[in-house]
Amino acid sequence: MPRNRVLVYDKVLEQDMYYKGVVILSYTVRYPCFSSYCYQTTLDKINHYYRTESYMYVKTNIRKLFQTAMVEYEYAVANDFPVRPFDVVTVYDVTYNKDCVLSLYFDRYEYTGGAHGITSRTSDTWNIAHSTLIGLKELFLIQDDVNAFVTDAIDEQIDHLAMTEVEAFPYFENYEALVKENFKRNNFYLNSRGVMVYFQQYEIAPYATGIPEFLLPYGIGGPIRPRYC
Repeated sequence: MPRNRVLVYDKVLEQDMYYKGVVILSYTVRYPCFSSYCYQTTLDKINHYYRTESYMYVKTNIRKLFQTAMVEYEYAVANDFPVRPFDVVTVYDVTYNKDCVLSLYFDRYEYTGGAHGITSRTSDTWNIAHSTLIGLKELFLIQDDVNAFVTDAIDEQIDHLAMTEVEAFPYFENYEALVKENFKRNNFYLNSRGVMVYFQQYEIAPYATGIPEFLLPYGIGGPIRPRYC
């Protein structure tokens, strides 16, 4: 086994929360724990970060949702409506683990009634040799505005799709303006093919489209493949 290999272990917080003998909220929060022979000291900082974030989410956000779920339960019972339990699920995917670079994203699904729940995504890309986050700008050699380069590349991909999927076009008609308005430089992760830039649900497309993603391949004129060891 390479000395700089990073192993990933799954951690989970989960519970069914009761009110008057009825489950009104269930949550499952998964987060990673990393281990490495060479970089355990820096990985411990990253592990602490994700562990703390997960516990604080349960302590604050889940508690607030439970309070809301109690109110919804009382309203449903008083009006002879079916009780719809809230559901919260957080999962993660480590998409890149090579050369002292870790990249991963978290999808957090919250159902609080209605037709469907909402999924939101966050992501991080780490230089584990120094336990520092890697910014999008660090992945490009170009001197010009990286944000403009990325949004132009995304517009080109959607333009191409617009010409081939006329009847089933998955984005809003004013996608060019929405891409520029909603692009966030932290909303990316790495995989073996390149940089994946994503948008949240409803930002540039209807709910049925899910979380829109766009690949910027490694190579000339695109992002570089990072390496820190």
